[in-house]
Amino acid sequence: MKRFLLAATLFLAFGMNGLAQQTGPDAPATKEDIEKYLQAIHSQDMMKQMMAAMSKPMHQMAHDQYVRDKDKLPPDFETRMNKMMDEMMQDLPMDEIMQAMVPVYQKHFTKGDISALVAFYSSPTGQKILREMPTVMAESMESMMPLMRKHMETVQQRLRKEVDAMLKESQEKPAQKPPSTPN
Repeated sequence: MKRFLLAATLFLAFGMNGLAQQTGPDAPATKEDIEKYLQAIHSQDMMKQMMAAMSKPMHQMAHDQYVRDKDKLPPDFETRMNKMMDEMMQDLPMDEIMQAMVPVYQKHFTKGDISALVAFYSSPTGQKILREMPTVMAESMESMMPLMRKHMETVQQRLRKEVDAMLKESQEKPAQKPPSTPN
């Protein structure tokens, strides 16, 4: 009986030690920890603001497309595209997106990491970052769009040249018959 009590006591002591370790800063973050973090960063509001800020460059892309291909597109192309993009942005399932993010954050951050992030984003500097981020992202997108367009044009030209070269090469080679198989 004494051995049983000793074994049970040791089991409980080590078991409790294991539980205590799981609640420390190195423990995996819980769903509740991540939800607290997402609330601290006002994630839903930030996503909505970022979507609204991204709307301007997206509308500009539709406008640029219309100007470039005006003769091929209907007169209401730009209006229809803007309406469609705005509706798609509004119809995003934000709650589901937020819930889908939880396991990803849990995979990469510990309870201590999340506590530190919550503390930072609750500070005045953290709050400023949250307020300014949508505008910073929109301005960043706007400033990089010409560079991205230029790069995409260069990539497209290179691809066209490569495809043309391959087509020319295949036309110059005599048609090769596949090796015949003996019957």
